[in-house]
Amino acid sequence: MAKIPEKTSILRTVDVNRSFGMVTAADNLNIEVGQGELVGIVGANGSGKTTFLNLITGYLRPESGRIQVMGRDTIGLPPRLVTKLGVARSFQIPQLYTNMSVLEGMLLSLAATSGKGTGIWKPLYRESWTAEGLDTLERFGLASYANRPVSELPEGGRKLLDIALSFALKPKLLLMDEPTSGVSIEDKFQVMDTLAKVLQEGEITTIFVEHDMDVIQRYSRRVLVFETGRVIADGEPERVMADPEVRKAVLGRV
Repeated sequence: MAKIPEKTSILRTVDVNRSFGMVTAADNLNIEVGQGELVGIVGANGSGKTTFLNLITGYLRPESGRIQVMGRDTIGLPPRLVTKLGVARSFQIPQLYTNMSVLEGMLLSLAATSGKGTGIWKPLYRESWTAEGLDTLERFGLASYANRPVSELPEGGRKLLDIALSFALKPKLLLMDEPTSGVSIEDKFQVMDTLAKVLQEGEITTIFVEHDMDVIQRYSRRVLVFETGRVIADGEPERVMADPEVRKAVLGRV
């Protein structure tokens, strides 16, 4: 049975199922995530981790079951309306406009959040947006890159910017798909230290998929282990990762 957090429920899935032909990607998922939790998801390739994120955000629809965000049923809502409920997502490969400056990318995100368009009659640079954008970049350690092209950011900086753009949406639930993928060994902990600090200060409930077990054990407060669309373990990282069944499923060895 899924762990029931003591804090207010931000996300709840009930008997969620989804398959692709003969492949089961979500098998009777019953997961509840409480306010302020930092939850890591691990599992072998094809275990259903990214499918789970796609189901939450509305990019995929389950074949059966219920998904609730902040107590509201979301199945059938398009992704843009799920986003309006307070769900934001960053991707394994950052979704960035590399020909724009770092600040301009942030301003576009703020414009989208405000629901106000931009263009020849509605300029992107507005005093309030610029101030907020620079403040957000400062939080993520990116202020020195504000006026430089996104293409000049190192890989770790691109990851941080992608997540910062999601942060600008003022989410209640942030989903991150492999935040340290492609980041050098030397930089991954710096990236995660920055993220953990910002998320804690903002009291943002976070679920992140990660292959790096060092990152999972160091930063997550709870870990879900996926195998063939099922959650086979749920609990504190140290206890879960000591389970021989989990080690076999995730690492291929006991």
